[in-house]
Amino acid sequence: MNKRKVQLQAGTARWRFYTVFGVISLVFCALLARAAYIQVISPDMLREQGDMRTHRTLSDTVLRGMITDRNGLELAISVPVNTVWADPKQIAQSKSLEKTREWRALADILRVDLNELTERVASNPNGRFVYLARQVSPAMADYVRHLKLPGVHLRPESKRYYPAAEVNAHLVGITNIDDIGIDGIEKLYNDALTGEEGKKSILRDAKGRTIDVLAEEESQQAKDVVLSIDQRIQTLAYQELKKAVQYYEADSGSVVAVDIESGELLAMVNSPSYNPNNRKTITAAAMRNRAITDTFEPGSSVKPLTVLAALEFGSVNANTIVNTSPGWLQIGGRRVSDSGQNHGKLTLDGVLKKSSNVGTTKLALELPTEQFLDVFYNAGFGSDTGTGLLGESSGIFYDRRRWSDFERATLSFGYGLSVTATQLAQMYATLGNGGVRRPLSILKLEQPLPGERVFSHSSSRQLLKMMEAVLDEDGSGHRAAVEGYRVAGKTGTSRKAVAGGYGNDYVGLFAGLAPISNPKLALVVLINNPKGDKYHGGEVAAPVFSKVMGGALQILNVPTDKNDDLQLAQVKEAQNDA
Repeated sequence: MNKRKVQLQAGTARWRFYTVFGVISLVFCALLARAAYIQVISPDMLREQGDMRTHRTLSDTVLRGMITDRNGLELAISVPVNTVWADPKQIAQSKSLEKTREWRALADILRVDLNELTERVASNPNGRFVYLARQVSPAMADYVRHLKLPGVHLRPESKRYYPAAEVNAHLVGITNIDDIGIDGIEKLYNDALTGEEGKKSILRDAKGRTIDVLAEEESQQAKDVVLSIDQRIQTLAYQELKKAVQYYEADSGSVVAVDIESGELLAMVNSPSYNPNNRKTITAAAMRNRAITDTFEPGSSVKPLTVLAALEFGSVNANTIVNTSPGWLQIGGRRVSDSGQNHGKLTLDGVLKKSSNVGTTKLALELPTEQFLDVFYNAGFGSDTGTGLLGESSGIFYDRRRWSDFERATLSFGYGLSVTATQLAQMYATLGNGGVRRPLSILKLEQPLPGERVFSHSSSRQLLKMMEAVLDEDGSGHRAAVEGYRVAGKTGTSRKAVAGGYGNDYVGLFAGLAPISNPKLALVVLINNPKGDKYHGGEVAAPVFSKVMGGALQILNVPTDKNDDLQLAQVKEAQNDA
């Protein structure tokens, strides 16, 4: 019995030994397999976890480039601000949400509901990043820093600021909250304005000290964009336009000013505008740059082209008389009239001064169709102006083989085509430049862009002298006169097209250039749908033209030329008497 008991004990001991040995062997094999898997088959994971503890990548913040006017005045700048962000996992581990008073203070300074704020960080306790507020001021950032809430952090960033606000809004554009351009110059030149952040990869020890720099990429500084705009003229144009739009209760208005010699845009404004510094008030409609997007039938403002076509073809000269009696003209089954007036016999400058539809119709019908249409193509209608601005319209100028007499007649006084205010400004700049058309530029130029001669110099100069008569006391544009300067220009009043014909809404225009003796500036003023009894271009747009052109010429220090001819005549008379 004792012998059997001894045998059972020996068997139990042997079984226990084999069991323990087997378990130890399995554990050893598992550890060996795991080590082989980590070291040989998949070593990247362990290396990555080690890197996460010791490696860091630092970035150098690069501020967005400035946008300035031609004289270096800032139109768009970046100012330092901060982002407030939270680490939900750190907040959960530190039980930061129990500091109710501090979180209530944080909600107050960020102007958000306390429950909404805490819900944002508590909804995902394992998350590592959530925005609490973007683009907070340095003062607010200091307040957040002093709260010393575990898991709440600050990160520096920048915010775009526009010193001139609504004056330049349509032209300069705007960025989104991530400082990426979404409209205007900000979007057009976003790549140049953005630059690239520098990056530095470093190795840290367990105490967070930098022990080695593994790699480094230098930052590429953003570039500044210098516009052709003269902010002094831009501000003047906007102020005068805004007053006119409000006074006449118009839907909108635009002013475009062009340097005749270089083709640079010196001003481009629209009213109503918007404040890009207050994003809550911005709408898609308010952001439209009407000077380049909105088209209209230019009406009488393009009548000088009809006269120019006749001069270029040789069918008339400066002394030609056009008989407009009895004040209307029957063409097929339709009639062209001078608004019930009979101007009788008119010289070419009289046709422009009185804005005679009958006069321009007779001139147009005496020309070959191709010759007549060419002046409109050469003026740049139907094509872009070269600014490259986003959303620019090319207008509408039909390219068809057949033109009826009535269609040519209406084209002669500005109907049957659509143009933008910027295209019209380019046309007048071409006339002032002696018939050389240059692409318009929104950037400041060191040298004028190459131009193309589209009209003869002699015909262009003759036309300018004829257009000067429009500003005589009995001319349709006498309100556009500028004291001390000789001005060439033309009024325009066109009815706005509606379905099936024309409605009762009007566009009032005045386009011109000065000084005639040495043209420097071309200017277009458009008032869209003025209310009340006054809606003609000579009534609503001409006064704005006078104030903006007069102020701009003084800003540019352009010498007066009003009495040049009189002084020359007096000198010659004195010489003859001697």
